[in-house]
Amino acid sequence: MRWALIGASTIARQYMVGAIRAQHGEISHVLSASAERARAFADEHRIPRSGNDLKELLSDLHIDAVYISTTNEKHLQQALAAVKAGKHVLCEKPLALTLDDASAMVRAAREAGLVFATNHHLRCSGSHRAVRGLIASGRIGRVLSLRLHHAVFLPPHLQGWRINSPDAGGGVIPDITVHDADVARFLLGEDPISVVAQMTSSGLGEGVEDSAMSVWTMPSGAMVMSHESFTHPFAGSGLEVHGTEGSIFARDVMTQNPIGSIELVTSSGREVIGFDQHDLYGESIRRFHAAVAGEGEPAATGLDGVKSLAVALAVREAAVRGVRIDVKYGDVR
Repeated sequence: MRWALIGASTIARQYMVGAIRAQHGEISHVLSASAERARAFADEHRIPRSGNDLKELLSDLHIDAVYISTTNEKHLQQALAAVKAGKHVLCEKPLALTLDDASAMVRAAREAGLVFATNHHLRCSGSHRAVRGLIASGRIGRVLSLRLHHAVFLPPHLQGWRINSPDAGGGVIPDITVHDADVARFLLGEDPISVVAQMTSSGLGEGVEDSAMSVWTMPSGAMVMSHESFTHPFAGSGLEVHGTEGSIFARDVMTQNPIGSIELVTSSGREVIGFDQHDLYGESIRRFHAAVAGEGEPAATGLDGVKSLAVALAVREAAVRGVRIDVKYGDVR
């Protein structure tokens, strides 16, 4: 598989270049708004070509797929151009700033017969898959509630537009709540139907929220509590799933790395649950390559990206308006 990187981003540098190559992918080109930045990235990672001309990049018939990790407001135009050029697309979350734009991207790829995936890395982790397995096997009975604790401190090198640019899609809700929405959908196998929420700026946000809390209603009657922040340096992250027959405590698992621990508590006592510690992004690329080869779906489809965005948008609207908001998923199926 021949790849081009649209975005000389931190996530591409730290995770995706290695993941693509580990899965026998070849990276031929990197694009950035700054030709100088693209050239430096290419030199650092031994990528043959670099530049800032999207049309030129997409005209290369040898490129099979693109990975998009630019700022959020650029995803729509770049993804549609890639699809028009016949390239498969793996796009960072959130897919776009609006549900209509995200749906348009997914619909265009589907109509062109191309694979479109969302890079929701958490559902690729061994820890989250182990938790989902415990739920599915009935070890905790009927699920009553899920608590997602994803309050961290955003390091200085990642702050920038995330804390001061609403036009670029900044704020903790599009950055982290969208991940938690996908986690809830992945673990519970159902889509939130309504949300209530509050958000605030607690030290970093400049014109955007840096902290949010929300409660979601699920079709089964289970409740989900979600907490995201850019300003909590010592909180730790994790999730808890509570059921009629037991509880699951997964600590330090809301991360890009295969770390953390899982404990199952039932009437029989406490049990440490092991899980596979594979690379999350490598698993995402493995599933993407298989999907392009006609073997199943990517780990997170375009529809998964649309639905996680829909929940995040509902959380922000509920926080702004101070009322319960029904989640609207649009017409992409």
